[in-house]
Amino acid sequence: MACFLVPATEAIITTVAAKVIKSKEKEESIKFSLPDGSVQEATRIKFSTKLGWLNKLLWGGSALLAFEHLWHGEVVPFFPFLTAVENGETADMLAEMGSAGVMMAVLVTAVWCGMLAVSFFMEKRALQDCNLAKEGM
Repeated sequence: MACFLVPATEAIITTVAAKVIKSKEKEESIKFSLPDGSVQEATRIKFSTKLGWLNKLLWGGSALLAFEHLWHGEVVPFFPFLTAVENGETADMLAEMGSAGVMMAVLVTAVWCGMLAVSFFMEKRALQDCNLAKEGM
């Protein structure tokens, strides 16, 4: 009925947070020398960029769910927009938002946490490779 509103609300909050964090972030770069004498520069992925990944997941999922609800006639293009509210099924709608909507938002956020973990280990490995290249000189 309206489960897509929960991840959409999270998407709004994380979009604002990403913009605030981006305005305060500084770029971190590391310079290192390779055995052949050339100098390379590596930058870490900014947290605002990583938060942007979550935004894309949430906005995309919310849009897809909203389209599905529109397709099935649960969302209409006129006030009150949700047929559950119009039919007096507000309690059922809120229960669905509290169960299915929250679980979808939690699942998407958990997937994003997995992406952060993979990103962390990839960055850590790249830095170790840079340190090995320095020591090989």
